[in-house]
Amino acid sequence: MTRPTRPPPVRGTSTAVLLPLMTVAAAHIGPAATWLPGLRHRFFPGLAGLGRPNHIALTFDDGPDPGSTPCFLDALDDLGVRATFFLLGESAVRYPALVREMAGRGHELAVHGWTHDRPWLPSPARDRREVMLSVEALYGLAGQRPRWYRPPFGILTSGRWAAAHRAGLRTVLWSAWGKDWTDDATAVSVRARVGADLRAGGTVLLHDSDRVAAADCWRSTLAALPDIVNGCHAAGLTVGTLAEHCPVGRSRPAVDGISGRHSG
Repeated sequence: MTRPTRPPPVRGTSTAVLLPLMTVAAAHIGPAATWLPGLRHRFFPGLAGLGRPNHIALTFDDGPDPGSTPCFLDALDDLGVRATFFLLGESAVRYPALVREMAGRGHELAVHGWTHDRPWLPSPARDRREVMLSVEALYGLAGQRPRWYRPPFGILTSGRWAAAHRAGLRTVLWSAWGKDWTDDATAVSVRARVGADLRAGGTVLLHDSDRVAAADCWRSTLAALPDIVNGCHAAGLTVGTLAEHCPVGRSRPAVDGISGRHSG
């Protein structure tokens, strides 16, 4: 009696298709692991924005926004402090007078991308194009060639890192943030969150716009700003731009006097 035969198995087909896709995906999104503070601080201190031990770099993301950014410019004038603003290219070209005012008041302009999107799919050509468009827009508007890049959401991909490097930009994330984009953020919570992570030589991330955040959350940031700056000064630290900060890639000790306590 002849035994029935089975069709030969198709071997390696799914693996042959999936393996290259998985490799591409891993190469694309792998650098995003630097979003994790512990990993970033320990292995990539320059990326965390650690710099001069007697200085704090103050940075803002997501502008320019005509409804909120001018309030921050006035507050920073009152505090006698200059900051680095990571701008979205499409907003910069929409509000050219505001970009010029920011530069005219002595603030440093940096690249936050063209739009505030999540880079789940690899697109190196688009990354190169949009980063260069942003660089050219800021240089054309303010006559100030950007030096720094921070990707939207802090999600660094291989394509975005390569695009920034090709454009002559240095990628910097942060070492402390205010978590100021949420609808439950308050001046007290923003101040406390910054104080929980801030170290001498660190870089602070705040937002001067609610464009991709909870409506009016920037008001909590604005209210917390004097305490943050004055707390740094009380600890013997100067506050200013990334250009003044010059990240050098060395870890720094904790700062006494910068705590989560709200002074007002």
